[in-house]
Amino acid sequence: MNADSHDPEAVRAGSTPPGDMSEAEASAELASLAGAIAFHDARYHGDDAPVISDADYDALVARNRALESAFPGLVRTDSPSLRVGTPVASGFGKVCHAKPMLSLNNGFTDEDIADFAARIRRFLSLSDEDELALTAEPKIDGLSLSLRYEGGRLVQAATRGDGAEGEDVTANIRVAGAAPLELAGTPPRVLEVRGELYMDRADFLALNEAQDAADSKIFANPRNAAAGSLRQKDPAVTASRRLRFFAYSLGEASAPLAATHMESLAALGAMGFSINPLSRRCTDVAGLLDTYASIGAARADLGYDIDGVVYKVDRHDYQERLGQVARAPRWALAHKFPAEQAETTLNDIDIQVGRTGALTPVARLAPVTVGGVVVSNATLHNEDEIRRKDIRIGDRVVIQRAGDVIPQVVRVITEQRPADSTEFSFPETCPQCDAPAIRPEGEAVRRCTNSLECPAQRLEWLKHFVSRDAFDIEGLGARQIDQFVSLGWVERPADIFRLAAKRDELATLDGYGETSIRNLLAAIEARRDIAFERFIFALGIRQVGQATARLLALHYDRPEAMLAAVGPDADPEATTAELTAIDQVGDSMAADLIGFFANASNFAAVEDLLAQLSVIPPERPAENSPVSGKTIVFTGTLAGMSRAEAKARAEQLGAKVSGSVSAKTSYLVAGADAGSKARKAAELGVTVLSEDDWLAMIDG
Repeated sequence: MNADSHDPEAVRAGSTPPGDMSEAEASAELASLAGAIAFHDARYHGDDAPVISDADYDALVARNRALESAFPGLVRTDSPSLRVGTPVASGFGKVCHAKPMLSLNNGFTDEDIADFAARIRRFLSLSDEDELALTAEPKIDGLSLSLRYEGGRLVQAATRGDGAEGEDVTANIRVAGAAPLELAGTPPRVLEVRGELYMDRADFLALNEAQDAADSKIFANPRNAAAGSLRQKDPAVTASRRLRFFAYSLGEASAPLAATHMESLAALGAMGFSINPLSRRCTDVAGLLDTYASIGAARADLGYDIDGVVYKVDRHDYQERLGQVARAPRWALAHKFPAEQAETTLNDIDIQVGRTGALTPVARLAPVTVGGVVVSNATLHNEDEIRRKDIRIGDRVVIQRAGDVIPQVVRVITEQRPADSTEFSFPETCPQCDAPAIRPEGEAVRRCTNSLECPAQRLEWLKHFVSRDAFDIEGLGARQIDQFVSLGWVERPADIFRLAAKRDELATLDGYGETSIRNLLAAIEARRDIAFERFIFALGIRQVGQATARLLALHYDRPEAMLAAVGPDADPEATTAELTAIDQVGDSMAADLIGFFANASNFAAVEDLLAQLSVIPPERPAENSPVSGKTIVFTGTLAGMSRAEAKARAEQLGAKVSGSVSAKTSYLVAGADAGSKARKAAELGVTVLSEDDWLAMIDG
């Protein structure tokens, strides 16, 4: 592994051949892979917010499979190869699938596809002369759904979830207009139709334009937009979004539709479902690969996103005989597309300054179309990445949309480099305020040292201040902050609470009528009463997220006590000792807290803000509960509540919830499929509770 295995987001597939590894090395890597893949499954399937590309995710899964094949005795009970998707989110009811909604194994090369067909022939004992027909159909990049019809009427809609249990989204599907509510013809008494819910590119762009105009969330890609539109608590919001559905298979059915997959698709089309017109029946591997190539060539012009082609054995009786392995059917395979790339010229490198002073390089490119999207900017990550790839202004570069979302520079075409090219010199001063920009030892990021006196940091700080998890002032978002800062009306957070004095000037701005001004000022007034933990989080102190903000609020109880402890006049050593005594606050975080308040300008801005507010002390967790002061770890799948709900309940009762088992753990609550944490708890003598034991303890 080439990243910190304790950080699941940082784990990357290892490169050491399994045959060169010891059992201990393989076991350690499998543990890291299990945690990383579970993390990314939750980001993709649960949050609709992937943080790595499909190719990087596939590499993790392939590495896990290779290690398990080489070390079968090390297969973990929480192995990614034994599960699908991620557990159901807490916002929707649960639906148990009558038949599991399986995932698909992936293929990447022509040889993988030939091996797939050969394995099927061997399993079915087919000779070379026996026909083996397979279908090839586009792999839609959307959200998997199962629609249940009884008597021809839609009675239930569910997401895939973890494959065995999904989210009940029936109310939203009824208003989405994506699938028929009543089937044509004479369908079976019970018919479960599975397919992919998606949003086409034109509707996605229109939605984002509307979201931007309303200063609402901008979706990263059509898949996220489709999933976010479906998972709305208010079905009216779903109804306002343009969603579509391609049917691609059957789940439970009281009577068969047809003998083959292609015939079943035709029957579903006759009932009123949209069937992808690019699906083809092929009788050999060459036909599959030709279809893959033709669909790939048409990819940019389809109007909707796809990330590969799915091959399925056509005959249903063959599918039944082939069955499944672990989480995937033997009779189907996804042939993934490589990430789309294009060549262009790097015209310039800009340095952007973030809220915490981080200097981030951005490539300004000659516009080029990649995967149907015009790209003119790409991330360069940091100065080490520029140096490692030897990226220079004027270079011809290869651009890739990672996961078809985030543009990045893959490599430089050095043979086309201009003769007068020079290495890029990363600035040592802030491009916005000329203050020194330093790079602390051991860090990859260089930071402006001017704190909130830097106009770029101040602007991003103000945007963070009004964000959803901070003050969350309705009608006041990033766009309005940009406007008010440019007008000179807002320089510090306290200025937001003085905007009532600008009522007349507001009325002269486009988009501000009497009603909108009244609503904005009322929303600002409503936030004069703010929870202490929100206040701390809104300050945008480096490393202080929501969880740390709550810990600090519980420790200090009121802002005056915190400012007295960490302000410019406090003893740094005593303050460091006090902060690091707070559970989960380390030396680095303490240094950032002290550094923020030691800055006289920052401290003055906070005092100015407090003069405008009434800060509400934190609600104290129960002190007399059976778990007050205890450290709890949850593992496995809980039946009665989500992991997030269980954690929140434990914290309300005064417990500390940890993600790992140690000698300090008081109880491990083990749900279904508990794995390595249960074994470690047994080794350490930690008390293990079933979900029922846990509920009996806290309810009693």
